Amino acid sequence: MRTGLKLLLERLDGIQVVGEATDGRQAVQMAEQLNPDIVIMDIGMPLLNGMDATARIVRENERIGVIMLSMHSDQSYILRALDAGAKGYLLKDKADEDVEKAVRNVAAGRPYFSPAVAQSLLEDYVRLMRDRGVRDSFELLTDREREILQLLAEGRSNKEAASLLSLSPHTVETHRTNLMQKLGLHNTAEIVLYAVRKGIVSM
Repeated sequence: MRTGLKLLLERLDGIQVVGEATDGRQAVQMAEQLNPDIVIMDIGMPLLNGMDATARIVRENERIGVIMLSMHSDQSYILRALDAGAKGYLLKDKADEDVEKAVRNVAAGRPYFSPAVAQSLLEDYVRLMRDRGVRDSFELLTDREREILQLLAEGRSNKEAASLLSLSPHTVETHRTNLMQKLGLHNTAEIVLYAVRKGIVSM
């Protein structure tokens, strides 16, 4: 599969494959040495799994956009990938169809999920809301909170959001806390998933 993705990527304009790794430890080492814009990481890497390898890569260089490659579409895996620092999530059976969009979106600073993943997340969310007998609280957000929700879901830091909106970082943090309380969210990974479900982050 790695060979197939490499051949596909090398045919695309503006994309250069600078290295390949056979295990998670090698992926971490090569990311440090080569400083790529994007890393496509298999979730099931030997010696060091893809989740831990991603966390190490992002911890050393948060500028690198990691796209997780997985056969799992359930929310628990996606949350773990986002918590590790991944900016994209591709299903292996659709990787050849989605990899170009994923690379270009993540390189531009936008998250990307395979459409099937986004649809699955939406269906799970709708089912959860129905089972709980509660309504979505999105309409309770102020316009400013919606702006900040989108910026955070796109991977912006509080400082970056503050600069874009001409606000202080403290004000952004206050809005972030308020919107998370209103929506029942607990961390950045959940903010991203919520934005995907609501179509706030385009795929």
